[in-house]
Amino acid sequence: MNADLQALFDAQRAASRVHTDVPLVMRRDRLQRVQRLLERDGAALAAAVNADFGNRSAQLTEVADLMVLRATIADALRHLARWSRLQRVRTPLYLLPARGWVQRQPLGVVGVISPWNYPLQLSLGPAATALAAGNRVMLKPSELTPRTSALLAECVARDFAADEFCVVNGDAELAARFSQLPFDHLFFTGSTSVGRKVAAAAAANLTPTTLELGGKSPCILDASCRVEDAAAKIAHGKLLNAGQTCIAPDYVLLPRAMEGAFVEAFTRAANRLFPRFDRNPDYAALLDDRHAARLDALVADAQAQGARVHAVAVPSAGSGTRQMVPRLVLGATSNMALMQQEIFGPVLPVIACESSADAIAFINARPRPLALYWFGDDTAQRDAVLQGTVSGGVTVNDTLMHVAHEGLPFGGVGESGWGASHGEAGFLRFTHQKAVLVQSKWGGGKLLYPPYGARFDRMMKLLRRWV
Repeated sequence: MNADLQALFDAQRAASRVHTDVPLVMRRDRLQRVQRLLERDGAALAAAVNADFGNRSAQLTEVADLMVLRATIADALRHLARWSRLQRVRTPLYLLPARGWVQRQPLGVVGVISPWNYPLQLSLGPAATALAAGNRVMLKPSELTPRTSALLAECVARDFAADEFCVVNGDAELAARFSQLPFDHLFFTGSTSVGRKVAAAAAANLTPTTLELGGKSPCILDASCRVEDAAAKIAHGKLLNAGQTCIAPDYVLLPRAMEGAFVEAFTRAANRLFPRFDRNPDYAALLDDRHAARLDALVADAQAQGARVHAVAVPSAGSGTRQMVPRLVLGATSNMALMQQEIFGPVLPVIACESSADAIAFINARPRPLALYWFGDDTAQRDAVLQGTVSGGVTVNDTLMHVAHEGLPFGGVGESGWGASHGEAGFLRFTHQKAVLVQSKWGGGKLLYPPYGARFDRMMKLLRRWV
């Protein structure tokens, strides 16, 4: 596979160098081929996702993967002409009558390494955006969803030549070799620990990267919030895909007096969404037994250190479905493992804070999160949190929804990643913005050539008035 991997890369690189300019008609055609793939193979892909998870409904895959992909492609098709055109820029007075513009060009070959939790959205989404920008794409999907990854390779191969867009499958060793290829850009979605390895491998080739990593995304409940509404929205954001979402709420910060009301409201909301958890087709299973055991260990560690655990329903004995009953962990502290790791499952720590300032200080004492959620009606307190914290993105009075807005860039900051995807921000991530200046025959640059003397001094004195 190593030789095959190199051969695929070499073919794409050669094609990208021969066809540096990729006209709009070709970019549209490639996007439309991805659209047709989704329509033709969407149901089969959703079935493969369900089989890989053990339980993940076609409806969940439709709303969380396929619908998002359709929106991404439709937005790109709608705006592609504007995003791609020359960007005229104003020429400063001292350079007139020269003209300048920015020419947006494809980078060349883009590598995409995608994760298992949303195996369609997080693979085909960045791939489609890279194709819109005129690039060739090599996609390495997760080996943890083998049926979905294998079917993706078949589907893509039906519609694309290997030197346009191809899927390569293999284990973590192949992923490591993939990240060592000298791509023109490498896009990785996954954990922070693996992201460090990808960044280090790419750095050897000076390959620019976009890293969409994890991060402990906090929810702040202000004293002014409507607890019932906030709990319902947090429950939805936390339990979508059983918490296996990079921007899922990771912990809750709230006034101490609000804790009991929140626990009751969250429990009611969770049971409205999922009247049962075991064998409920709407409630996703955890990916595998190892992941389930890890979550149980996090909860056990918290209990051993004095935390109280509240299950929102009675767990079914011996169900074997990996559909974990959600648990709230009350009295969580910073030294507990579940406050040091991204949880990535239906476990939600709840931490009492004395004030909004304490909540801000708690967040700022930790790595910058991928997302932040704030609930309340006090705009002054809202703005204090927005100004006082740094996160990849924010949704106010809801969870997850900022990621659904194609006009907003999506990405992390610090340990939660770097670079942005979605909309024009994502398009530009896969685009080289080439500066072009066309000098006029009337240009006065020669007046600044040596030998320096009185004429040069007069010109510099004049220029200082204009700069």
